[in-house]
Amino acid sequence: MTGEAPGVPTLLADYFDGRSARARPVRLWLEREQLVVHDQDLDGVERRYPIRQVQWPERTRHGQRQAQLPDGGVLTTRDAVGWDDWAAAATQGRGLGGGLAVRWFSSWRHSIVALGVVVAVGAVVWHWGVPAAADTIARHLPESIGQSIGDESMEQLDGYLLKPSKMDAQAQQQWRARFAAMVASQPGEPTPYELHFRDAGETIGPNAFALPGGHIVVTDALLKLLGDQPDAVLGVLAHELGHVREQHGLRLTMRASLTGALLGFAIGDFSSLLAAAPAALTHASYSRDFEREADAQAKRLLIDSGRSPRAMLLLFERIGAWRAARTAQAKAEGASEPKTLGREVGEQAKAGAGELLRIAFNTHPADEERMKFFER
Repeated sequence: MTGEAPGVPTLLADYFDGRSARARPVRLWLEREQLVVHDQDLDGVERRYPIRQVQWPERTRHGQRQAQLPDGGVLTTRDAVGWDDWAAAATQGRGLGGGLAVRWFSSWRHSIVALGVVVAVGAVVWHWGVPAAADTIARHLPESIGQSIGDESMEQLDGYLLKPSKMDAQAQQQWRARFAAMVASQPGEPTPYELHFRDAGETIGPNAFALPGGHIVVTDALLKLLGDQPDAVLGVLAHELGHVREQHGLRLTMRASLTGALLGFAIGDFSSLLAAAPAALTHASYSRDFEREADAQAKRLLIDSGRSPRAMLLLFERIGAWRAARTAQAKAEGASEPKTLGREVGEQAKAGAGELLRIAFNTHPADEERMKFFER
């Protein structure tokens, strides 16, 4: 027993030895990198512990302080402010426990800086990291995985949205032959694809889209709209083939999955709908670049097959007229027919399906930008 050194900051606390539930009053101080526990009841018995072996409490605004001793004992005090003042005085302001992170976040200024760094890093990861990682994964995935994703997607679309084409088999075969001849005119390794003709009614109207695994879907409405302009139809199919060549569908799937997984990791709930929200939101911003790449592929294929890229201008003109007519019709029907509950539900379902496909397959750059590209 040596007793406390003169002028050394001390603190009164309760000591539990780990064997008895009875607390004993003790006095604490630091001496030569050791914590000294001076027992007030047992004739001044002192216990000494290396400071580094003590599990010090984190600093909080409220609540008691509790330190774990290496021999199983526990030191507690309800005077949190007194503990912090003693720790600061005994260590000349450095404090005990918590490490750099606790000391850093004890300052609101440091907390704001840390939050800014986290937001900046998150933005960099979202904008550049996720696309780069997803594209790398997509390039190294076996072809069978992309094929499986495409097959399953095609099966689901056929199950609830698409119907068999009303166009006769001979007409379908003619379009397949035309497109195959167009693709064959371009030098280089041919890209495997499978052309599907489907009737989608008024849900998505004149449209075409590509899925992973080489699936290219074209609707009857698009062929009806452009049937007298085969070069325009072939240009649309060439655009979708560009998506297939660049693996846009698979890359988009990987990006959406990674974004959802990152948010699920951040919020600690992978089953939450919030984890899927950014996946839908990023479709539009990511896919615009993909659409420009597909337009470039379509333009090259049109030129290589001896066709003018200006044939695509008719697509935008007729699609614009179709949209205007549909909007006018919807307004007229809405003004003339009273709404019933069943009609409202049906309209909401159609709108939801249309919006889903608009996000997933039709987030193109502005028509004006695309028309200038094909006109040059």
